[in-house]
Amino acid sequence: MIDVTQQIDSVNRQVGTRVLEDGRAHVVGVSRVYDVPLEDLWDACSNPERIPLWFLPVTGELRTGGRYQLEGNAGGTVLRCEPPAGFSATWEYGEELSWIEVRLTREDGGARFVLEHTAHIEDERWTEYGPGAVGVGWDLMLVGLTVHLSTGAAVDPREAMLWSASEEGRRFVTAGSDAWYRANVASGADPEAARAAADRTTAFYTGADDPGGSAG
Repeated sequence: MIDVTQQIDSVNRQVGTRVLEDGRAHVVGVSRVYDVPLEDLWDACSNPERIPLWFLPVTGELRTGGRYQLEGNAGGTVLRCEPPAGFSATWEYGEELSWIEVRLTREDGGARFVLEHTAHIEDERWTEYGPGAVGVGWDLMLVGLTVHLSTGAAVDPREAMLWSASEEGRRFVTAGSDAWYRANVASGADPEAARAAADRTTAFYTGADDPGGSAG
């Protein structure tokens, strides 16, 4: 489906914190440059007829103040929409409320995609699973976007599911968890604790454990 090493290495991952009105929140961010015009990247990320070609079917009003719902996943309210620079929205998954922001900018010969996910995560859960519980989900989302932008074709959901369960898919998850381990340590986390959290996240995504409420 993809070159696992190339895909992992092409994504920049950031881990940090942000102070909100109701307390401190964790921020997990991914970014990647694509060899497409900014306008095409914006259309892929905002056109309700195109989003299902690489992510999930979406319903609702994709405009400021509108409500959206991703099939079988999160929904929320669009807080800001500024074509083609990006958008922000709430990310409501079950009883959990968090926020996503997508920023798009021109790069030499292409465009940069940046996504930040801000969430209040209980200290115990963060200690147990770290940023990868959310971050690996977004890594998998970027696989779909990468395949779609590079081929122009739709990503077959059944093929994507089979790939995720394959040896190559498990290798991708393991490499992604390791990349989030490095980003976590770079943010100041204890290396030993971060390694254990990454291993537990890998176990979840390969079917051996469940951190609960992962997104992406």
